Amino acid sequence: MNTIHVAGGVGVADTAMASYDAALADANLHNYNLVAVSSVVPAEATVEAVAEAPDLGPAGNRLTVVEARRTVGPGDAVDFREGGRSGAEGAESKRAPRRRPDAVAGLGWATGPGPGLFYEVTGEDPDDVRDRIRAGLDSGAGLRDWELSDRETRVETVAAEPDRYATAVVVAAYGESEPIL
Repeated sequence: MNTIHVAGGVGVADTAMASYDAALADANLHNYNLVAVSSVVPAEATVEAVAEAPDLGPAGNRLTVVEARRTVGPGDAVDFREGGRSGAEGAESKRAPRRRPDAVAGLGWATGPGPGLFYEVTGEDPDDVRDRIRAGLDSGAGLRDWELSDRETRVETVAAEPDRYATAVVVAAYGESEPIL
């Protein structure tokens, strides 16, 4: 039976791509060419959450994945308001300080007697990401009329840092890698 490994990681670096590469390294998935697929778990697969992915073949191979990925950078400060709306009387005095959002990536999976589903969500708040994953899995199972009683979630969070990029990833790696050439 084929195993789908779910691993997550976080990374902080001076560029967006370097932070993504660092997050993949944290999950031990940085040496593959990732090929994204939609979110269906084949009926014959087993999904296993792991601290980091095992060796899935030689560096440079193609690896089929479902991925949740969020990167925040120096320009991602957000201005939040306490009540009122933009342009409303007194709105300027109701502005909260600008803040940098955290990077949160989450992946949930639901399996049962046949095929299953993955559902990927990103955001700023881990609890919100988990709630949206549960809702997405419910919706996907209902759409297909599948009984998916076994459910799990993996969420990774990394705090934003001034003048740097931060990335959170959760990746479901389908089986072993394959030669790309």
